[in-house]
Amino acid sequence: MSLRPASVDDLGAIMVLERAAFGGDAWSDDVMRAELASPHTWYVVAEEDERLVGYAGLRAPEGSRDADVQTIALDETVRGRGLGREIFRALLDEAGRRGVSEVFLDVRDDNAPAQSLYTSEGFEAIGRRPNYYPGEGVDAIVMRLRLAARAREGGAA
Repeated sequence: MSLRPASVDDLGAIMVLERAAFGGDAWSDDVMRAELASPHTWYVVAEEDERLVGYAGLRAPEGSRDADVQTIALDETVRGRGLGREIFRALLDEAGRRGVSEVFLDVRDDNAPAQSLYTSEGFEAIGRRPNYYPGEGVDAIVMRLRLAARAREGGAA
């Protein structure tokens, strides 16, 4: 398993994972292409046996003190092996390199595995977005990580 920065050339493979992971909530090709091409974002992909099996993205505009985790998705065949944590830590490390002090994310209220991962990495719930996911009535939990606190506790950032 290897991680590398994503590029627009990865769009097709990323969109296969995006649609499998998010169904009707998946971003369009145009939105993802813009994300991959933006100077304000950093995306990472995971490959196994020359196949893209995961990706994640961070939005951290130059000079900003905060960043947002945009998305993270894994092929179902690699879930439960620690790859999600590895990709997630790569995002946090990049946030640290960009001089960010806080990282934010939204997570579905019904996604306990993701919430557990984020909490174990030092994120705390700071708010809620009622009915955030269209047509499903599912809230989003807003979470925040202070990178200085993560570094003090032994995180890489």
